[in-house]
Amino acid sequence: MIQLQNISVQRGPKFLLDSAELTIYPGQKVGLIGANGCGKSTLFQLLLGSLHSDTGTLDIPKNWRIAHMAQEVGHTARTALDYVLDGDSELRRLEQEIAAANNRGDGDKLAHLYGEMENIHAYTAPSRAQQLLNGLGFANGDDQRLVTDFSGGWRIRLNLAQALMCPSDLLLLDEPTNHLDLDATLWLEEWLKRYAGTLIIISHDRDFLDNIVGRIVSIEQQKLESYSGNYSSYERQRAEKLAQQQVTYEKQQARIAHVENYIRRFRAQATKARQAQSRIKELERMEKIAPAHIDSPFTFTFECYDKMSVPLVHIARGEIGYPGKSVLQNVELAIRAETRIGLLGPNGAGKSSLVKTLAGSLPLLAGDRTNGEHFKLGYFAQHQLESLDMNASAALHVQRLSPGAREQEIRDFLGSFDFHGDRAFEPITHFSGGEKARLALALIAWEKPNVLLLDEPTNHLDLEMRHALTMALQEFEGAVIVVSHDRHLLRNTVNEFLLVADGKVDEFDGDLEDYYKWLLQQRQAAATQEKQTAGLEKNATSEADNKVDKKTQRQQSAAQRAQLKPLTNKLKSLETQMEKLQTRLADIENQLGDSDIYDEKNKNKLRDLLAEQSKLQVQLETTEEDWLLVSEELEAASQ
Repeated sequence: MIQLQNISVQRGPKFLLDSAELTIYPGQKVGLIGANGCGKSTLFQLLLGSLHSDTGTLDIPKNWRIAHMAQEVGHTARTALDYVLDGDSELRRLEQEIAAANNRGDGDKLAHLYGEMENIHAYTAPSRAQQLLNGLGFANGDDQRLVTDFSGGWRIRLNLAQALMCPSDLLLLDEPTNHLDLDATLWLEEWLKRYAGTLIIISHDRDFLDNIVGRIVSIEQQKLESYSGNYSSYERQRAEKLAQQQVTYEKQQARIAHVENYIRRFRAQATKARQAQSRIKELERMEKIAPAHIDSPFTFTFECYDKMSVPLVHIARGEIGYPGKSVLQNVELAIRAETRIGLLGPNGAGKSSLVKTLAGSLPLLAGDRTNGEHFKLGYFAQHQLESLDMNASAALHVQRLSPGAREQEIRDFLGSFDFHGDRAFEPITHFSGGEKARLALALIAWEKPNVLLLDEPTNHLDLEMRHALTMALQEFEGAVIVVSHDRHLLRNTVNEFLLVADGKVDEFDGDLEDYYKWLLQQRQAAATQEKQTAGLEKNATSEADNKVDKKTQRQQSAAQRAQLKPLTNKLKSLETQMEKLQTRLADIENQLGDSDIYDEKNKNKLRDLLAEQSKLQVQLETTEEDWLLVSEELEAASQ
């Protein structure tokens, strides 16, 4: 297990962690949350060993393999497939040793190394890496492209694929969905549900956390506070805790006032001096419980332009795409004040092309587009942060939009986006990604549009800001068109979906759960088509060459079944054993996910559960190895 005891980390005058305590048990899936800059990434650096704490101890099992998702990609001339395969360091080590043994002509060493390659399933590695690339949205042929050919967001996806490729006991993922679209997010969610090791995720996507983790660790007041259950469960527990804290605080304030009044009244009286002194000591000892701060630091709104056209934008018989390449045909779309649309569709189907067309940066190839007289667009592009002036302050960005605006007006406005005091006048070059995203949204809000076109607006935003953005969009009186992998945002801000697929833009009759089912059907259909194509190729030989004596074939099949029956029975028995072990391990994991198990009164039960879990995991590994050997023996005998 992972254990942090009395951990403190200081950066300059600021403590990120102060005497923090945390225990994480094997197999747990944990969501790590907290405001931007509170120390989440610092905790990851501690776990990776790239940073040491100022005080305290950190224990991680020495034999654990740790995988993590890097946030940057260094210069490399490797292909995407090779880059992902590099995540399996054991595979690469064995390949190098095989090459060296070949050069030496060392046959015995080669035999041993090839056996090790079999043990780590090395021969399926390229296909597994290709599956990761496909799941994360890479197109056919991308596996052979150089890493340097991809944009920054796609390189981060390659880092994610490399981390998933690494065999690990502990997987650390820092904002893995930031550069993913909805389809890739759903795929990653399913992959992580199946992950057998210990998982710690930093994420501000509440639906993503809800569907994966069974425990939340929140960094609060430089401490690591643990909550059982998923993110929604955390919200309920946190609300109850804050409410109780507020009640305790108010009671304490009443007691403090009473004690102080007593001291004032009787301090000067000799007969009461001793009692007064005891009250003073009581006051000094009394822990000052901070009032519950439940209000978000963000209070902004999107004010709507006071004039409207009907419709605001209209596209008729539109053909969308690029010179020489049509992407969408016969597009009919009318945007009105009451329009609230979420755009859905597979990667590469044309969502970005449609967004660019609505934004006016991509002209129609054919058809008509009409902008209303009072059409005023607020556009948040997927790479909006790159258009900011890094040497200018937040206030200067606003002032450039409205040179006549008063400084106090700008200060008050930026304060609603949590840019207070001098922070609003500092160059943004050292701002975090979240702060830059907030500024980009602030600039849109300042312009008072009547149409908001938002392409992945939640990237880099923390949970508080995402909540504030959702509230602001709900109150906005204009039209809203959103592309986002944040399902909570979509579910709470739009009332209809458009499906961009197969060269068309159609109304999608369903919700996000229906869209996930539609995606699965599309994947299954593609897999079926691939199998059928492979089958046709395999059966493209002459019928005359495949004619056999059916009676002889039946006799041979019966003899082979009789020969293979002991192996078949043994395989079934091993499968039954594995199923029982997996069921019991899942039951133990559920019990370990209950916070009550860690109470002092349950320490014996906890000890027994952990011992049983360890024993069962060893049994499961042994059984799986036996199953693999029997399977290989059965396969060889069947040939």
